[in-house]
Amino acid sequence: MSANSALADKVHDWTTADGKVPVVPIFGLSFSRLDMKQTVSYLSDNIQAGRVMQIVTGNPIMVMYALENPTFFTALDKAELIVPDGTGVVWAANYVGTPVAERVAGFDLLHELMEEGERHRWTAYLLGSTQEVIEEAAARLRQRYPLVRIVGFRNGFFTEDEDEAVIAEIRRAKPDMLFVARAVDNQETWIAKHKEALGVPLMMGVGGSFDSISGKTKRAPVLFQKLRLEWFYRLLREPTRYRRMLALPKFAAKVVREKENVTKRPSIS
Repeated sequence: MSANSALADKVHDWTTADGKVPVVPIFGLSFSRLDMKQTVSYLSDNIQAGRVMQIVTGNPIMVMYALENPTFFTALDKAELIVPDGTGVVWAANYVGTPVAERVAGFDLLHELMEEGERHRWTAYLLGSTQEVIEEAAARLRQRYPLVRIVGFRNGFFTEDEDEAVIAEIRRAKPDMLFVARAVDNQETWIAKHKEALGVPLMMGVGGSFDSISGKTKRAPVLFQKLRLEWFYRLLREPTRYRRMLALPKFAAKVVREKENVTKRPSIS
């Protein structure tokens, strides 16, 4: 039996007595150890039950930002599920001896949930990016997943003064899933702040996924994905991202330097 198969068997029964999933703490943030299939099954059960959940697709850049920003840390910490989107998180979990089953990429999770939605006739609302991008993303998702009803969409350029109107619009639409694509510094915090008012069973930040779905940008080729170098491909295409990418080596160095403390909760001021 392979190591991955053994791990999958180990976390197969995610319906524990307290209803929680197995996690590994990375600098105070609890990352799910479930694989993609188990994650989708878990989320499907929650959507069917109508429980409000915030899903975070976490990566090293977000972890490092959270350690410097208490508000952002709290938003991630209070999320009902954080999946290991970044390969750096997968590496860190393995490095400290509590591996996750596999990387659960946010882009792939979105599509897996849409496929699951086809079977259950779920509804979805898309929020974020530019109006041009969100319109095209909605059109393409409707074409690919015709049994999932896109009950609404709007761009992500609105102010706090408009929050109430945006929330009211989403509540009227009553989606089963809400996918949000805004800047990293307000995407997760916006969901966390308003998730009870929104009342959507599944709310997930999807970053640049709408850009890829609409065709505005291209996802890294399969080879880059297999080599876990999607971040490098994005850097090659968008050199201006280099400042943000500096968080990756800093994260790796911090994990190695503080190995004994990686799974302990840090002091966030």
